[in-house]
Amino acid sequence: MPRSSVNDPPLVPLLRRYTDIGEPLSCRPVTLGLLNRGYRLATTRGAYFLKHHLDGDHDAITRQHRATRRLQAVGVPVAPPVEDSGGSTVAVIGGRCFALHPWIDGRHRDGAQLTAGQSERLGSLLGMVHTLLAQVMDPADRPGGPAPYASADPEETFTLIESLLRLTRAARPRDSFDTLAEHRLLQRRALLEEHADRRPPPGRAGCWVHGDFHPLNLLYRGAEPAAIVDWDRLGVQPPAEEAVRAAAIFFVQPAGQLDLPKVRAYARAYRRAAGADAQEMAAAAHRVWWERLNDFWILRWRYELDDRRADPQFPAVSALVVWWTREYDAVRDAFAG
Repeated sequence: MPRSSVNDPPLVPLLRRYTDIGEPLSCRPVTLGLLNRGYRLATTRGAYFLKHHLDGDHDAITRQHRATRRLQAVGVPVAPPVEDSGGSTVAVIGGRCFALHPWIDGRHRDGAQLTAGQSERLGSLLGMVHTLLAQVMDPADRPGGPAPYASADPEETFTLIESLLRLTRAARPRDSFDTLAEHRLLQRRALLEEHADRRPPPGRAGCWVHGDFHPLNLLYRGAEPAAIVDWDRLGVQPPAEEAVRAAAIFFVQPAGQLDLPKVRAYARAYRRAAGADAQEMAAAAHRVWWERLNDFWILRWRYELDDRRADPQFPAVSALVVWWTREYDAVRDAFAG
């Protein structure tokens, strides 16, 4: 075992809670992921994924674990956590929350690595998840009713753009990212001025969804999905909007365009599996387009939080908004046609 640091998981008291786990051999950080810490733990009995839940919400974590166990029981490819000797799946040690999952051998695949048929199966998988979540989640787990939620206010976005422009222009030493950020902010401001009257009305969240369905949260073994992972954002949201958001991540190309033939195959399969109609998908595509038009989370991480982990995503993400606005009708038709 390498020398430990203050951020390393407390392996000895942690593993003492479990039976048949074995003795630790190595514990190495998993570098993928932005919101939690993960480790590949090797023991004398096998390999595990050890997750440190940084938000520490015990009830929410327990709800996620319960959902994945029930989904596995009805055939969804997931990796539920291991129960400790007392039947718990959440270990709280020193105020920190940990969970131990079986290690899933597999790899992440984005849309460029998927055939049209695999894109269709991806849509079917997400539709199945949404359908089965509605069946396995306890009514008592639902956090209130389907309260309306407002779409982004363009006036607030204009204010944010001005703030981010000041920060990009003040950046020293200035690099190519700062130049691109300023260009995209000016471009986005012009687009928003042109389309400000297309703000969607308040929507209503309706169903349980994964909450963060994208390539880094889906492991493939060969051509087939092996496990949907990272259920931290499990919650009640409009399911069709999750389907659109996922497609905008899976099928975005480096130049910021969507692979529309694959999007169409994916969306048709999703609609069949989830029972969503064309009108619902078209409305979801519009809301996600508007969301993207008003969203600057990568720039806020960099300039307000001095966190650059998401910087590599910015070129394609920022180009996608411009392309999507220009090709609005074609994108809507790919989701709803």
